[in-house]
Parts: sequence; structure tokens; C-alpha cells
Amino acid sequence: MDHGPVPDRRSRPTLTDLAREAGLSPATVDRVLNNRPGVRPRTREVVLDAARRLGYLPEGPAAPLRPVRLLFLLPAGSNAFMATLRQQIETQSRALDGVEVRVDAIEGFDPRSLARELDAVPQGVDGIGLVALDHPLVREAVRRLAARGIHVVTLASDVQNVPRLAYVGIDNRQAGRLAGYVLGRFLGGREGAEVAVFAGSRAYRGHEEREMGLRAILAEEFPGLRIVALRESRDDRDRAHAETLALLDAHPRLAAIYNAGAGNPGIARALAERGRTGRVLLVGHEATEANKRLLLEGAMDAAIDQNPRVEAREALALLVAAARGGSHRLVPPRLAIVVRENLPDD
Repeated sequence: MDHGPVPDRRSRPTLTDLAREAGLSPATVDRVLNNRPGVRPRTREVVLDAARRLGYLPEGPAAPLRPVRLLFLLPAGSNAFMATLRQQIETQSRALDGVEVRVDAIEGFDPRSLARELDAVPQGVDGIGLVALDHPLVREAVRRLAARGIHVVTLASDVQNVPRLAYVGIDNRQAGRLAGYVLGRFLGGREGAEVAVFAGSRAYRGHEEREMGLRAILAEEFPGLRIVALRESRDDRDRAHAETLALLDAHPRLAAIYNAGAGNPGIARALAERGRTGRVLLVGHEATEANKRLLLEGAMDAAIDQNPRVEAREALALLVAAARGGSHRLVPPRLAIVVRENLPDD
């Protein structure tokens, strides 16, 4: 195959030159050069051979990749999204050459405990990915990690004004606005309709931002709706169940629940026990297997979904590139509204 003239070897060839020589897209070539997953072995060989021919890489056997050690700290408990995120991190990391990844489950709602975990990160770890509480103790612990030369990526919920590589996750304020828009449209902006808000914990910046987004769009677009309660479930379905029962007793005319965190099965169970399934609108987050069942049964009306596969991929790529002295251009996950008519198959 004729790929056109070979670039002048006196100047360093570009990634576009390399893509032309290999007969592949620049995106595929970039994935190979940054050792990211999703590339077939034969494609990898073609790119590396072309890179050596052009002088993009030195001739001869490829230099061994620098070993990388990563640690991810995810909240323990029954949060199905976090379980899927863990599975994606572990699965995708096995496809990365020279990368060792450990995922630890930690207490997710105690900033002192999280700060201790961060201070206990052993020498030799190159990067940390964590779902972090936005708390002064945690922020200072992240700064101490950075001072040790350990790269940090926040996942799903951000901590700002700390020396982190990036936040990998959705825009949570936008997610709350989207949930509020769905809720308001489903209720038809009914004057005086009572709405309750659940969060895992407002100590998570992401849950607080979702609540802010919801409140903003209700005030702007659906001023007839009235938020009457805010409950914290700690992302535990049994606690969510108990809180929902108490909520229904206190507000018998409740029209809707927005759950910014996990625990939807517990909320749905309480609604069923009070005979309110389908009569109280339930909008939550994540198209987990449990939430898909609730959507199919009519116990849940909509889920604002993000993609844990993308979040795992991007976090790994950022941390590995930084550990090896490179960089990675972040591709943020997208939001999607999922109802029972468009359930995803993964």
C-alpha cells in the first residue's frame, strides 16, 4: 500500500505522519503510543513498526515500559455504581502492560478515616484515584500526597483547589438540573406539588451540586413545585427505606422524590409498602441492574446515567500517562436520561 512520501527525517515526524504511515486513524495511533486498552495486538505491532521506520521511536526492540503502581480508593457498601466502577477499573487495568492496580474499599462518609487512608499510602505508589469527600482534612491529605510526588485523580465527586491531575466524572450540577427538568415535566409543573430530595451525603460535593442544580431549575422553570424535605441515606438501601417511610408519614401528599445518591431499591420498597408505587414519581441516578428492574416494574420513572466504563478508562489513562512522564487528553463521560423504553444492555 502506498502511503505517500516519507516525511523529512531531519525533523521529528508528527502523530499525523505516523497515522498516515500506519494507515490508521490518529486516535488509534494515540491509544497505542499511550498504551491504552482497546487496541488489537496486531494493530499495536503495525503502529510501533511504523513509528520505528519514521524515527518516531528508536530502531530495534521497543524499550520496556516503566512499571506503574496505582491505588484506587472507592466507598464500601451496597452502592451498585461503585461496584461496577471497581469492576471496570480491575478489568481494564489487566489489559495495560506494566501496570499494577489495587482497588480498596474504604469508609465513604468519614473524612478523618479517608484522610488517614491517604496518609497511609505506601512508598512506590505512582498514582491515586479516589471518590473524595470535600472536607478540609481530605484536601490537606491530598496536598500531602502531591508533595510526595503521587498523582491524584478524583472520581465521580470532585475536590477543588487541590493539586490533582483531573476530575473524572460528570458535571453534577448539570445532572441535577437534568433530573429537575425531567421531574418538572413529568409533574407538569403542578402548583403546590411536594418534592423530597435524597442525598447519600451532602459532604460529597457531587451530591451537593446535584441538589443545587435541581433547586436552580425548579426555581427557574417550575416554581409551582415545592421542596419539602431533604434526607441523607448514606447510600444504604435499608436507611433509604426507613427514611422514606418516615417521609411518607410526614408528607402524605408527597408527589415526587429525587434521589441524588444510591439506595433506590430501599425507596421503592417503602413506596410499595405504603401503596404509593407509581403515585410518587421517583427520579434517581445510574442505570444499574437494580435500577433497570425498578424502571421495568414502574417503581422508578427515570435514571440520570453516566458511564463507569468511560470513567475507569479515563482515570487509568490519566494516571498511567502522568506516571510515565506523558499526558492524556481527558474525554469526559456524557449524561443520558434512561427510562424503561431505552434501557442500555451493558
